[in-house]
Amino acid sequence: MSHTSFLGIPVEGTITESDRVPQRPLSELQPLLRALLDDETITEFGWRQFTPYFNDGEPCVFGLSDFWVRTTGDTEVTDLGLLEVGEYAGTHPTLGGHAAESHGWQYGPYRGDQPERYHRARALADALHGNEFADVLLDAFGDHAEVTVRRTNISVEFYDHE
Repeated sequence: MSHTSFLGIPVEGTITESDRVPQRPLSELQPLLRALLDDETITEFGWRQFTPYFNDGEPCVFGLSDFWVRTTGDTEVTDLGLLEVGEYAGTHPTLGGHAAESHGWQYGPYRGDQPERYHRARALADALHGNEFADVLLDAFGDHAEVTVRRTNISVEFYDHE
């Protein structure tokens, strides 16, 4: 029995629901980006975006990871891993964060002296890591990319992840 159509052609059978993350438009990402770009203390931020070549038998799905933020106080830090912000990131050297408790990935209260700035960065990190903007960022910067955003430009470099 037909229950839907595609381009006017009746479709029969059972349609399996997708577990794909619903996508949001670039217009909803802009305020999150602007919150960091308008902050004179934040000099640059970035992330990696790629489709894994292998994922332990799971589907290889494009995604974003390793969101980091550099502030004027982080000029000497060269390891971007130390500047990460996000659910599984450690405490940022100048923005602070939610330090992991000793028992697994349970986080304690915010520690640091810049909670508003940290939470603006965290809002962008969560949106990127949630892959809600994956389509617009894939279209904008491509697959296997390391993206660095500054007020004056956006730099995209090939990211060799394996």
